[in-house]
Amino acid sequence: MDFGDPWLLGSGILIGMVGFVMFTYGRKQESPPTLCTGLVLCVYPYFVGSLLLTWLIFAAVLAGMYWLVKRG
Repeated sequence: MDFGDPWLLGSGILIGMVGFVMFTYGRKQESPPTLCTGLVLCVYPYFVGSLLLTWLIFAAVLAGMYWLVKRG
């Protein structure tokens, strides 16, 4: 993560907070897709250096979780 880019830093913090909430919710509800999605959202912003790629991965991870939950 490039700490010199305020948009990338803010996006990483925001996505990490969403991931923390999803991880906590998934743990309380015993929902593996939500738990794993939350964990991924907490960790991956540290390894991505592009703002666009950060938001694309965020959207893809959420879409994947939605698909898994709807599929059953």
